[in-house]
Amino acid sequence: MPANLENSAVATGLEKSRKMSGELPPNINIKEPRWDQSTFIGRAKHFFTVTDPRNILLTNEQLEAARKVVHDYRQGIIPSGLTENELWRAKYIYDSAFHPDTGEKMILIGRMSAQVPMNMTITGCMMTFYRTTPAVLFWQWINQSFNAVVNYTNRSGDAPLTVNELGTAYVSATTGAVATALGLNALTKHVSPLIGRFVPFAAVAAANCINIPLMRQRELKVGIPVTDENGNRLGESANAAKQAITQVVVSRILMAAPGMAIPPFIMNTLEKKAFLKRFPWMSAPVQVGIVGFCLVFATPLCCALFPQKSSMSVTSLEAELQARIRETYPELRRVYFNKGL
Repeated sequence: MPANLENSAVATGLEKSRKMSGELPPNINIKEPRWDQSTFIGRAKHFFTVTDPRNILLTNEQLEAARKVVHDYRQGIIPSGLTENELWRAKYIYDSAFHPDTGEKMILIGRMSAQVPMNMTITGCMMTFYRTTPAVLFWQWINQSFNAVVNYTNRSGDAPLTVNELGTAYVSATTGAVATALGLNALTKHVSPLIGRFVPFAAVAAANCINIPLMRQRELKVGIPVTDENGNRLGESANAAKQAITQVVVSRILMAAPGMAIPPFIMNTLEKKAFLKRFPWMSAPVQVGIVGFCLVFATPLCCALFPQKSSMSVTSLEAELQARIRETYPELRRVYFNKGL
């Protein structure tokens, strides 16, 4: 038998015996998501797992156990009896709680798995209590404070914001967002109640355009890490940061749209019915529930609009970085970076 055929037969035999014994192969690429990220369906499957609200109920012990499984596997240490499904489950638990660039454990309410329960509560209340200035002020402040935590937690890169930068970004983003909401609310005082219900969405959309760039301003100043396809770091690029932040702003606005555009029509009808007229206090819970239902689908599907590992042409980078890359990797055409969430 020729050597190459013999080697192939041996490899096939080893693979079969491994499957029969339940032994896990050491070459599963858990640095990448389980599903093909070049397709929307693959990204949607990935983000339905990442944003699973059940992950916020995991204990520190469970998170540390998942981190150990992932780190051990990357070092070639495979616990006896570990299955492929268990490995992927550990990887997604790890990814749900630890930052992809810094490896630090993320703030609980800033994790993507907290998006649905946190957003459904805040958004539902914003859309229920929108008629008075104090209510608008309070819920917009709560929403922008939450968004500031999320935007900081899911930033791209490993360069931390200083306390002064973080404080300035938070105050600027929150003030801009609240002022936008109050201004829009004042403009709609003499229009129909249905149109007034859309003020929170308009304010959230405008606020995302303010909050996200401000909370990630350091990326725009110093750039975010860019790599080749194999993950070799090539430098930092502010141009990549601009593309990443733009994609996140678009996905966040679209993420909020179903939960803030559909419920007004439903609530406008329900509030004319006898049930909510008799039990007006039920408006908030009903609205929160409707928003939550929308967010369960909108959150992962809108996160999936753009690949997490985004890319851009080398020619779109800063001239200095382009020159460095061409000197070391003359054949390289595209660079990759974590766009953040």
